[in-house]
Amino acid sequence: MVGVGGLGCPAALYLASSGVGRLTLIDDDAVAVSNLHRQILFGPDDVGSPKVEAAARALGRVAPWCEVASVRARVGADGFDASVAAGVDAVVDGTDGWPSRRAVAALASSLDAPLVWGAAVGWFGQAAVFSDASDLELVFPGEADDPLATCEGQGVAAVTTALVGAQMAANAVALLTGAGDPSGRLHSVDARTGRWRETALPVGDHAQR
Repeated sequence: MVGVGGLGCPAALYLASSGVGRLTLIDDDAVAVSNLHRQILFGPDDVGSPKVEAAARALGRVAPWCEVASVRARVGADGFDASVAAGVDAVVDGTDGWPSRRAVAALASSLDAPLVWGAAVGWFGQAAVFSDASDLELVFPGEADDPLATCEGQGVAAVTTALVGAQMAANAVALLTGAGDPSGRLHSVDARTGRWRETALPVGDHAQR
């Protein structure tokens, strides 16, 4: 799991409580007061602590059977060691911003692992699973990074990140257990109404070779 923020916190919580045996948390940020309304693994006493360490402590209380590895690093940054994610069954992307999302997508591709993806801003969120058939760049080609289109720039309702994070966990559990294949569809939600919309993802030419 890359990014232990508004999306990563609920996703990690539900993955661990669902019985996932091992989670590797990757994030280089520290808990801030402005995070607390949506990053549900943290409390006031965690402010200033590395997110990966605070999240590991919280998950240890909720799901002590889950082995949690904490990696304080930024995917795609100079010196990042991709071997920390070797052998994973899926990569869960809870980052905020397109440069980070592309770096995580590249990591998932290098590991030949499905990418469980989510995004949220304001009252709106999206979730999908990307693979060789339909990757992130195919669905969002050349998406520019807009500082105002992030949680920090525009704000986000806590309930939006809760809905999307839970959907990301559901997608990951379905993949890991073989209960279903959530790939090939983009799920979009308006948290004001609770309505979800499903859109078929485009498929690249490489998927047909």
